[in-house]
Amino acid sequence: MARLAGVDLPVKKRTEIGLTYIYGIGRTRAKSLCYRAGINPDKKIADLTEDEVNRIRTILEEEGSVEGDLRKEVSMNIKRLIEMGAYRGLRHRRGLPVRGQRTHTNARTRKGPRRATVAGKKKATAKT
Repeated sequence: MARLAGVDLPVKKRTEIGLTYIYGIGRTRAKSLCYRAGINPDKKIADLTEDEVNRIRTILEEEGSVEGDLRKEVSMNIKRLIEMGAYRGLRHRRGLPVRGQRTHTNARTRKGPRRATVAGKKKATAKT
């Protein structure tokens, strides 16, 4: 089992896909990692030799932040926006979309499940 950046990679997946299990690595970055390490992206992670895993590991260390460091950096950026009182920080604090999306409808991912307005419905039906 290959372990990179503190993450156990899934053994049955192709290398290109398995690398995306590391936070901060998407499909494009995984492809370039495989190319620079000289590994066939279609090769299964279980079939990787220790030497190939070490080559990927060294390239990751040279490139910069992934996993814990990147998560910390992102959370610090959000915290900075909140402390500054920036508009984006206020949106983060309120749990609303940050990048200008509409909230009248949609935005359920950020806002969470709908709140039931039971009291309002009873008053509306009593009037008719």
